[in-house]
Amino acid sequence: MIKNFLIISCIGKDDKLGLRINKDFFVHKLNNYKNEKLVGEIFSLLKRGKTKLDQNFTVIVNQGPGSFSGVRISIAVAKGLVISKNVKLFGYKNEDLKVFDQENIIKLFDEKLVEKKLIKAIYLS
Repeated sequence: MIKNFLIISCIGKDDKLGLRINKDFFVHKLNNYKNEKLVGEIFSLLKRGKTKLDQNFTVIVNQGPGSFSGVRISIAVAKGLVISKNVKLFGYKNEDLKVFDQENIIKLFDEKLVEKKLIKAIYLS
């Protein structure tokens, strides 16, 4: 069971970040943001949630299908967090998360719809 997590969903439409700290869940919509600002948006959300990333933290990233650059950048940022902060990384497919809320995100894990070993991006063509 995961306790604290950051979820990144940047597939080119309805992009958002989610942060669960203890039992609090924050959602940050990314309206008209530029892909190169994703790291700043993430750290802003982490600051709002008054949390620090460590080995007990989990990052979950949307693997698509979606925009090539959005999916690729969000996966790269997530992998960067793994390298720099030693967090756990999981990926999910967009169709597996019907509603972006805490309950449905936890269901991804309960129903084993997340991938841990390899993140395979799915792009729209």
